[in-house]
Amino acid sequence: MQFKIKLHTTCCQAMISDYFTIMVFLGVVVLVSVLLATLPMFFAAYKPDSEKLSSYECGFNQLSSARKTFDVRFYLVTILFIIFDLEIAFLFPWAISLAKIGSIGFWSMVIFLLILTVGFIYEWNKGALEWE
Repeated sequence: MQFKIKLHTTCCQAMISDYFTIMVFLGVVVLVSVLLATLPMFFAAYKPDSEKLSSYECGFNQLSSARKTFDVRFYLVTILFIIFDLEIAFLFPWAISLAKIGSIGFWSMVIFLLILTVGFIYEWNKGALEWE
């Protein structure tokens, strides 16, 4: 019976030593997060002005009526961002596996990029990227 208890404590000590680095890392992460979240409350200057309190990013007052019409350019910019963001998401795995996929994979990605480039040039010529 003593042998089983000794074996169990040795096993637990080995497991604790394996996870000790992770626990230290998590402790440091929590400490840094709490510090970075609370220190600005004490040291940051709070000087609100009309520019800081004005509407931003969306181009209209956020406290106005919800029935106000949006300009279609907001949606167009969002869709263009998503399209080109997905293009980058496809480029990373392609670049990593380029040696394994060979010339067929290379040329299929070139065709994909050409289609997106043609679409981008079309949007540019139509003035979709102009913001007045």
